[in-house]
Amino acid sequence: MEQSGTSPRLAGVVHDLASEVVSALRGGGHSSVVGGTVGTLADDRLSLAAVRVLGADVLLPSVLTRRRPLTDDLAVFQRAVLTYAPGATSSATTVWSHWAMTQTLRRLDVSGTGPGSGPDASWLDALDWPQLTHQLSLLASLAVPGADSGVAQAAARRPVDVARGFVRAVRRRDWLQAAGAGRWLSVIDGVPGTLGLDTGLEFVELMAGADARVGLHVHAARHIRAGGRG
Repeated sequence: MEQSGTSPRLAGVVHDLASEVVSALRGGGHSSVVGGTVGTLADDRLSLAAVRVLGADVLLPSVLTRRRPLTDDLAVFQRAVLTYAPGATSSATTVWSHWAMTQTLRRLDVSGTGPGSGPDASWLDALDWPQLTHQLSLLASLAVPGADSGVAQAAARRPVDVARGFVRAVRRRDWLQAAGAGRWLSVIDGVPGTLGLDTGLEFVELMAGADARVGLHVHAARHIRAGGRG
C-alpha cells in the first residue's frame, strides 16, 4: 500500500503516526509510537491502514536502538502485516514494502520469518537515475543499517546516481523524494564527498516545514550517520 491516492483522513493519520516516530527517535526510542495516534482511533481499519502506509518505519526507533518494541506497537504492526498482505496484482513497491515489514519483525526477533534478500529487484537496475531515485524514495524504509536486501544492493551499486537524484529532487522541491534519497545515501558507500549530504538534509527538513514523513527520513539519516551503519 502506498500513500498516493489515499483519503485526506488517512493521510492525516499517517502524518500523525510519522510525527510519533520522529518523537520516539528524538527521545531515544523509549516511547510508544501507535499509542498517541492510532491507539485512540475508533476506526480500527483506518488505524491498520495508516500503519501499513508508513510500513516498517513504524518500528524504526526499535530497529535503530536495537530495543524490543513496546507491546502495543508490536501488536498493531503485526496485525497490519497480516491484514494488508500483497496480492498477485500488487506493485513491486508494495511487495517490497510488505517484505520490509516482515523483515523488521525478524530483525527484532519477534517473528519466525526467515532471512533472505527478498523479492526480485533486478528491475531497479534497468531504470535511469531519476526513475531509480523515485523508486528508492518509495522504499526508503528499507534503508536501515546492515540491510542486505536486493533493493539495498541495487542502491549500493549506484551511489552517484542516487546522489544525482537527491540533487534533482531538491531542485524540483520534491522534499519527500529528496529525504528518501538522502536516507539511502546515509547507508551506502561511495557517495561523492562534494555532495554535502548533512547540509542538504538540513535544507530539505527546513524547506519541508511540517511534513512529518520528510522529518522521519531526515532524522533516520542523521541517526544512521551519527551511529554508524551497523
